[in-house]
Amino acid sequence: MTTDAHETPYEQHVDGFGTVRIRPLDPAADTDVIHAWVSEERAAFWGMTGLSRDQVAEIYAHMATLDTHHAHLVTKDGAPAALFQTYEPAADRVGECYDVRPGDLGVHVLLAPADPAGARPGWSAALLTVLTTYALTALGRRRLVVDPDVRNTKAIARFVRQGFVPGPAVVLPEVDLPDVYLPEKHAQLAFLERG
Repeated sequence: MTTDAHETPYEQHVDGFGTVRIRPLDPAADTDVIHAWVSEERAAFWGMTGLSRDQVAEIYAHMATLDTHHAHLVTKDGAPAALFQTYEPAADRVGECYDVRPGDLGVHVLLAPADPAGARPGWSAALLTVLTTYALTALGRRRLVVDPDVRNTKAIARFVRQGFVPGPAVVLPEVDLPDVYLPEKHAQLAFLERG
């Protein structure tokens, strides 16, 4: 029996930053943290503002049943730091908008709110470096794709600074299934290839 790399916690120590751990999201135990994050105005592009705690729990419980989409809780020195989702582009609406290559992996990242003490210089870059290393190396992928909303210029700029190369702006089609509803989304694709 083989173990799915998505189910195995990953840990990396970054000098001067701390220890980052990526583990599968527990829809029951982690919902309070995730609901708080997705309910904030800064997370409007995540598309879950206005959802109840139970609705968020249901979404991630459903995702946990899928082989193609995975949610992870990322911690830094034991404290929740990010929600990291990975998915097979060919099994997602983004796959209708670009030429999916073998070895591609789609990723979504929602960083924890800023520390009340203020800005954390280098924090996002260090965390994203661990996440991209995990996705490309531990998961053995050749290329990552992100699809932030075209209006989310902050996220687009962050990915570009991280080394992602902008691709086309696309329209992700609406998804209306019994377990999933996603409205149409105008997205900016960007790609990061394994070096």
